[in-house]
Amino acid sequence: MSPLLSIKNLRVSFKNFTAVNGVSFDVEKNEVFAVVGESGSGKSAAALSITRLHNKNFTRVTGEILFGGKNLLTISERELYKIRGKEIAVILQDPTTALNPLIRAGKQIEEPLLYHTNFSAAARKSRVLELLNAVGIANPHRVYSAFPHELSGGMCQRIVIAAALACEPALIIADEPTTALDVTVQSQILDLLGTLQKNFGTAIILITHDLGVVAETAHRVAVMHEGQIVETADVRRLFKNPSHPYTRRLLDSMP
Repeated sequence: MSPLLSIKNLRVSFKNFTAVNGVSFDVEKNEVFAVVGESGSGKSAAALSITRLHNKNFTRVTGEILFGGKNLLTISERELYKIRGKEIAVILQDPTTALNPLIRAGKQIEEPLLYHTNFSAAARKSRVLELLNAVGIANPHRVYSAFPHELSGGMCQRIVIAAALACEPALIIADEPTTALDVTVQSQILDLLGTLQKNFGTAIILITHDLGVVAETAHRVAVMHEGQIVETADVRRLFKNPSHPYTRRLLDSMP
């Protein structure tokens, strides 16, 4: 069976700086695949290239990103528009900047449905209320009408996750989804992502610098260092028997 996503020899350069240098990995259906490394290792640059979210005026991306039989780096913007948000969704690391402060939370979750479905306004609202329930929001009607500044950071991250799930994508890219949250809320969000992954059958690429997060949530993990993947392994094997010196240093640095 072919993988859901296959990245081959990916290179991402910002003017004269190469952030990602020849990265290759596959993501299987229904799995949580973690990409871990220090800040500046290139993990976010690699992940965001999947949906071409880089500024194309300053960024050069080469290689292959194969999804559904198409190379996402070479298809037209029109074709990519049909995939982004519908088949592949992104959860950015800071929910307060990912959300528009001038638009009510419910309407922001509705956006993918507005662009990618023929749902009526009533059907869209009903779907959003279902999603708010699914991400553990106790009073979905109130939150539907709230502005982001009226909600906590953890609540805003749940809104972002609900929007990502709106069209039931095959793949979600979660770029440091707990970085901006306090420790208690981090744990809640990780538990939520794990539950939703099982319930919806969505594959997740989890970008993180935290090996504790990887241990809790991932099935497989790729370790990035200076723009390259130095090791890819099943999570249990990686923690029990890391093969690369950099991975061993990362594990030794864990509290």
